[in-house]
Amino acid sequence: MDYLQGLNPEQRAAVEQTDGPVMIIAGAGSGKTRVITYRVAHLIRKGVDSFNILVLTFTNKAAREMRERITHVVGTEAKNIWMGTFHSVFAKILRVEAEKIGYPSNFTIYDTDDSKSVLRAIIKEMNLDDKLYNVNFVLNRISASKNNLISFQEYNKNEQIQADDMSSGRGQLGKIYQQYATRCYRAGAMDFDDLLYKTNELLKLHPDVLNKYQHKFKYLMVDEYQDTNFSQYLIVKKLAAVNENLCVVGDDAQSIYAFRGANIQNILNFEKDYPDLKVFKLEQNYRSTQNIVNVANSIISNNKEQLKKNVFSEKEAGDKIKIMRAFSDNEEGKMVAEAIMEDRSRMGKKWAQFAILYRTNAQSRSMEEALRKLGIPYKIYGGLSFYQRKEIKDLIAYFRLTFNPNDEEALKRVINYPKRGIGDTSVDKIIVSADAHQVTPWEVITDPAKYFDGKAPATLVAFATMIQSFQVLAKSKSAYESALYIAQHSGLLKDLYEDKSVEGLNRYENIQELLNGIKEFSEREDIEEKGLDIFMQDIALLTNDDKDKNKDADTVSLMTIHSSKGLEFSQVHVVGLEENLFPSQMSLNSRSDLEEERRLFYVAVTRAESKLVISYATSRFKFGTLISCEPSRFLDEIDARYLELDYSAKPTSGSNNPFFDDERKAWTGGGKQADAFSKPKPATSAPVKTTSILAKAHVPSAGFKPSDTSNLQVGMEVEHERFGFGKVLSLEGAKPDVKATIFFKEIGQKQLLLKFAKLSIINNIN
Repeated sequence: MDYLQGLNPEQRAAVEQTDGPVMIIAGAGSGKTRVITYRVAHLIRKGVDSFNILVLTFTNKAAREMRERITHVVGTEAKNIWMGTFHSVFAKILRVEAEKIGYPSNFTIYDTDDSKSVLRAIIKEMNLDDKLYNVNFVLNRISASKNNLISFQEYNKNEQIQADDMSSGRGQLGKIYQQYATRCYRAGAMDFDDLLYKTNELLKLHPDVLNKYQHKFKYLMVDEYQDTNFSQYLIVKKLAAVNENLCVVGDDAQSIYAFRGANIQNILNFEKDYPDLKVFKLEQNYRSTQNIVNVANSIISNNKEQLKKNVFSEKEAGDKIKIMRAFSDNEEGKMVAEAIMEDRSRMGKKWAQFAILYRTNAQSRSMEEALRKLGIPYKIYGGLSFYQRKEIKDLIAYFRLTFNPNDEEALKRVINYPKRGIGDTSVDKIIVSADAHQVTPWEVITDPAKYFDGKAPATLVAFATMIQSFQVLAKSKSAYESALYIAQHSGLLKDLYEDKSVEGLNRYENIQELLNGIKEFSEREDIEEKGLDIFMQDIALLTNDDKDKNKDADTVSLMTIHSSKGLEFSQVHVVGLEENLFPSQMSLNSRSDLEEERRLFYVAVTRAESKLVISYATSRFKFGTLISCEPSRFLDEIDARYLELDYSAKPTSGSNNPFFDDERKAWTGGGKQADAFSKPKPATSAPVKTTSILAKAHVPSAGFKPSDTSNLQVGMEVEHERFGFGKVLSLEGAKPDVKATIFFKEIGQKQLLLKFAKLSIINNIN
């Protein structure tokens, strides 16, 4: 078959193994998407009904790309495949089955802002300290519980959980969780986590529903399996239990979402669930040069928990990976911006071929300032998306209310916008009355005589009548006709049009852009249902890759490494390779956390196609204070054969900071600060081979072997493989996080975390 001809032997074997449990370990740039799409196409070509295939992804972008590719091979049959993100696929199933678990089929999907709004109201009503019960913390706690399938009832009964909450001074978390779940249910709303939590509940409580979908989905494929959490793992396992035609695709080396609940053990232990598993390893990297691939391999080889593979590239060796040192974070930004400017000019590239990746969003400041000074256009990913703008959320709230009038958050947002004389006092009375009678605010508004003394305010009656008219219209009109009518008759479009300020004009244009998008949706030929409710479901389930309206602009991309996953750029700058920044200080408490940071570095490196530059600063402002920084331990792990040092930057002129004075000594080779970061001297003999770019002048003693430092004492003499010989001045902290302050003869005083220090104890003479 023609479409199989372009596959390498391992890719083809993975495509042709259609039955039984299969795991495809796909290294970075190994053609994973091609294998998944051709495998689905191959199933259809073999006679499998496309309606019986389920493909689960983590982004809508990935699903769209796969469906387009499959269409090229099998034609319109590709439209029938159940394909999409976990949340979109199971939201679709829940729309059909929701009444079995007590939800309306038109349930609202709350975004993060909606969830936070509900929680703020609960925290305020319970008279709790909103700093102690920080809304982000509370939401994350509830999210983690749902992803581990812990209901609020189980949460409140679990002695360990309750003890943890009490010890942190947050003993009311369980009650907040209970209130939050109750209010979402009353509003006919599910948050993102509920889409998976409630699917598990549905499959557990209703064996007939489980049986229905087990026999419907005869073939399952899961992309990015290393990013699945417990809830997703369980759904997949249940659905595949009858036929066991389950294929998971992923790369344990790119598992970087533990903070979202992703469990790397799902892929590491997959064979335990399916002993007759067939494993295929896609090891050829088609994206990056040999040097970039070799650097990535040398980094990830330091992780103990991994599925072994030998990733290789048959592309040219390419440039060596450049390591740049700056003397401050601002100087780092300047060096990166100048390098991008020079490379673009010299190589004739577009701005969009460059990316700057960082560990934390705060690092973007120095990069932005430097790019602006040189007039380099850039785009920050992870900023305010189109659908998070106030005017867009306002109009969407009207849409939500039209289809689910019990949606309390949407109601509170627009009941008095544009202003119609229903002030905060009236809204509070409605909410209080609804709570007292255990009904929704909408029920109070539509039958006010039952809940209020005296005559109901005319403005309240008019608002209810307006929403009811929207509901009638939306049943018979297209998405665009309904949306335009609601925008006009709610008064929102008029209110924005009359605001002649620059901001007002922008907001009006944004509404027009939203209406244009709905018009385009209404005219699509690849979907049958084109109602406004279907459009609403689509935008509620957008992933970050779908929200950027200017993603094709010719700009340098700035983003966190987490945001860069799945992307690729010709040239990549990875900045801020410093201890306590990357790896993050928060990751130094356990090996698993440190290994996740290393995987994150691996992801950053493998985004680059032809050129990779890594930089770090020797000082950085933190909370208004200039602190000195050590190069990241990850730089030590890169084989020096693939690297090139660029230490051409000079210290900031005229600085009175003593730290810069020390750096000047290091630069000139004077004083005790001189070390491997000194300016390289011309070689006078054959170069010495090293395994680390940060190897010091110190050569470890013959037979050097790290000692057990659990009984290290002040006064002991030690040897460090990089820093040389030194004496322990002080010890602080509790095991296993004891820090030692050591004076080294060659480089001066250093503070080291003993569990990572690799010290050899020479003697204990005081």
